[in-house]
Amino acid sequence: MAAEEENPLVPPIPEFVIGLLAFAIVFFVLWKKLLPSINKVLEERRDAIEGGIEKAEAAQQEAADVLQQYKDQLAEARHEAARLRSEAQEQGATLIAEMRAEGQRQREEIIAAGHAQVEADRKQAAQTLRQDVGKLATDLAGKLVGESLDDHARQSRVIDRFLDGLEDAAEADASGAAR
Repeated sequence: MAAEEENPLVPPIPEFVIGLLAFAIVFFVLWKKLLPSINKVLEERRDAIEGGIEKAEAAQQEAADVLQQYKDQLAEARHEAARLRSEAQEQGATLIAEMRAEGQRQREEIIAAGHAQVEADRKQAAQTLRQDVGKLATDLAGKLVGESLDDHARQSRVIDRFLDGLEDAAEADASGAAR
């Protein structure tokens, strides 16, 4: 019956106690020596991972900040460029208006100077023509009258009468043609 009483699954009590003591010693050694080292390595790994995640998040946030700054600067530069373009267009329009006004003023000055020159030339031509016609008229009148009209006062009166008569005749013809 003693052989029947021994169950192969239940160890004898001295073996069980020795096994239990050996397990406790191995567990104690592992708990005191190996477990802190494992925990330390796991803690370092966790810190490294968390630190890497934090660094990645910080780098990502910094990149987002830099991108936003870049976008803000780009928008500001576009606004500044638009303002400068607008200002340049206004200055260009003002400059064109000033140049046109200056050109108009110079054109009017040139036209006025031209009219004055034409008037002066006309007066000089009329004076020269009056002198030439007067001389011819005096010579012709002297030949017709048969005496010399060398007296300057008399010559001037004759010339003035003759030219006044010509002008009156020209005006009469002009008024008659206009009717």
